[in-house]
Amino acid sequence: MTNICIIPARGGSKRIPRKNIKLFHGKPMISYSIETAIQSKLFDKVIVSTDDLEIAEVSRHYGAEVPFMRPSELSDDNTATIPVIAHSIQWMNKEGIQADCVACIYATAPFILKNDLISAEKSLREERWEYVFSATSFGFPIFRGFKKDSDGKIEMFFPEHFGTRSQDLPEAFHDAGQFYFGKPSAWLEGKRMFDKWSSIVELPRWRVQDIDTQDDWERAEVIYKMISSMS
Repeated sequence: MTNICIIPARGGSKRIPRKNIKLFHGKPMISYSIETAIQSKLFDKVIVSTDDLEIAEVSRHYGAEVPFMRPSELSDDNTATIPVIAHSIQWMNKEGIQADCVACIYATAPFILKNDLISAEKSLREERWEYVFSATSFGFPIFRGFKKDSDGKIEMFFPEHFGTRSQDLPEAFHDAGQFYFGKPSAWLEGKRMFDKWSSIVELPRWRVQDIDTQDDWERAEVIYKMISSMS
């Protein structure tokens, strides 16, 4: 079975400039994803898809391949992940590289563990799924959530559950933003990920942190320091 890892890492981050190669506990952020992918021994190739020459240089230094530069039309703020991975698969197909499994690992995933990657690959290989990805549970039942309008008025999303006990509501999950394993056909078809043909590797909530703002970055640094002190 041929497994390929793609790490998307464009150069135009605005809220945290250069965040994919910004130093995080002494190393470029992207290095954590590259090194964990390599350490897992799952992948025949670990490829970084980037439009940025400096990111490409750093990625090669840590052991990834950068065999092509991502086109500008797939490198703006509005580009979704699936088209970027599909572009990489199309490049591989032209080069005669036929993959059975293509994993996307985000460049800003310092809490990623090789055992989670191994579990996801095993699930995709042995079961019927089109995708297997990282997810974690919400800390509070979403069915008792509410919104506030511009006048300050409160309205429940699911008012029928106002009187339902929290323990009687189903557990809800959300994307953990670390990794996504998929069959090449699913990526190429743009198949929706959060659906019945997908499964998850569940991560503990304390090991999940989006890194989109400076506040996110600082929280991630604190969490990483605490995890490192326990190991």
